[in-house]
Amino acid sequence: MSDFPKPEFRPVSYSRVTLTELMIPSYANFGGKIHGGILLSLMDKVAYAAASKHAGNYCVTVSVDGVNFLQPVEVGELVSLLASVNYVGKTSLLVGIKVIAEDVRTGVVKHTNTCYFTMVAKNDDGRPTIVPGLTLETPEDSRRFLEAIKRREFREQNKAEFDNALSALAVHNELYLLQQERCHIAY
Repeated sequence: MSDFPKPEFRPVSYSRVTLTELMIPSYANFGGKIHGGILLSLMDKVAYAAASKHAGNYCVTVSVDGVNFLQPVEVGELVSLLASVNYVGKTSLLVGIKVIAEDVRTGVVKHTNTCYFTMVAKNDDGRPTIVPGLTLETPEDSRRFLEAIKRREFREQNKAEFDNALSALAVHNELYLLQQERCHIAY
């Protein structure tokens, strides 16, 4: 990377990136829709672009939240992924991504996904490095930053609760829960 000092803060608008790609037949799954893995790969690319642009460094994906495919994407549609940094920590960045698909023949545009990628900036030695702060330029930017804080709080709380529930799980005492499920115990 460069030897130039990084700015102390960068505006949200600096990190905004749009990636648009035509969905071709080789991207289709056996059902004829665009394979989710293709879309995840595109989301990872645009998250990297937004995060590394803000950080001024190489960034790696740490986690992905909220990947729910709301509508299928068809062959022949233009998919646009709109990304920006919504939150920064010391070395981490949360990139919000909105995915839309457009049928170029009809002009119909549909929202197919919104998700959040947590990225960490790395220095030339591969160690986490401090990222510039985020200048919030609009009330929407402030809302997204605050939502990111809440999202992190809930994720940490849910992880702790889930870990506690798993450590307290006594399988022999919980087998009755399987009676309403589509499984068969064969031991």
